[in-house]
Amino acid sequence: MGNQRKHPGYKKKFGQHHLRSGELCRPLIDFLRPRGGSVVEIGPGGGVLTAELVSAGARVLALEVDLPWAFHLRRDIPSEELRIAVMDAQQFPWQRLREPTLITGNLPFNVGTRLVEQTLEAAAVAPERFPRLGYMLQQEVADRLTARPGEKAYGALTVLVRALADAIPLGTLSPGAFRPPPKVSAAFVGLTPRSPAVPFEHWAAFRKLVHGAFSQRRKTLRNSLGSALGKEEAAALLDAVDLDPRIRGEALDLGDFVSLFEAFLRQESPTGPD
Repeated sequence: MGNQRKHPGYKKKFGQHHLRSGELCRPLIDFLRPRGGSVVEIGPGGGVLTAELVSAGARVLALEVDLPWAFHLRRDIPSEELRIAVMDAQQFPWQRLREPTLITGNLPFNVGTRLVEQTLEAAAVAPERFPRLGYMLQQEVADRLTARPGEKAYGALTVLVRALADAIPLGTLSPGAFRPPPKVSAAFVGLTPRSPAVPFEHWAAFRKLVHGAFSQRRKTLRNSLGSALGKEEAAALLDAVDLDPRIRGEALDLGDFVSLFEAFLRQESPTGPD
């Protein structure tokens, strides 16, 4: 299956780096446990992961942006359990999925972060609809998803993902695991969505505060938040939650950010959040 016949060629604009072997997918299959379930696969490419999902007993909807590769996939995997949609996954209406659906894929490095954010934000509305998400990502992005406070990779993306899901590392892949080999390593990450740490109607404001806290990593939280919110408001926020104004954003865990945001909501509306 997959790459035994002549293929359409790899296009740099789509960030195409396809897996060489189905065995490499085992960490994702073990995490997803797809037997008997529905799976949306982003960027199936040559179909290595697709074939493993179908073999594991899943019903797969594959989102492939490149029409020639979609034809290649249909030719190589003629299973009735596989449907193919030729489209950009960034345009997929995730909120319209009604039955419990697993999401997976070898995400293109150039849009991987955005796709993680999109799918988790869709899951935030109804976490029970998206039991598990498992992705292959650039190693740097995977590290950011699973980092802990104080680590170099810890940042706004870490906090925002943690506010929506539990993230665990599932293993790494060398460049040689792909055709053509990328310049960097990749990694598997498993995500289990849960109820958002803040009411989702306030998500945009929470995102702004978190990004503000990391906007100037070498500066104190007071200065970073001051640039985003105003110096006086930032100082009042830190005082309200009894945080040392000299602390930096990377030292705060998710609970600290939630407390900070709750104080922000109280300042914006003295009666508190609805």
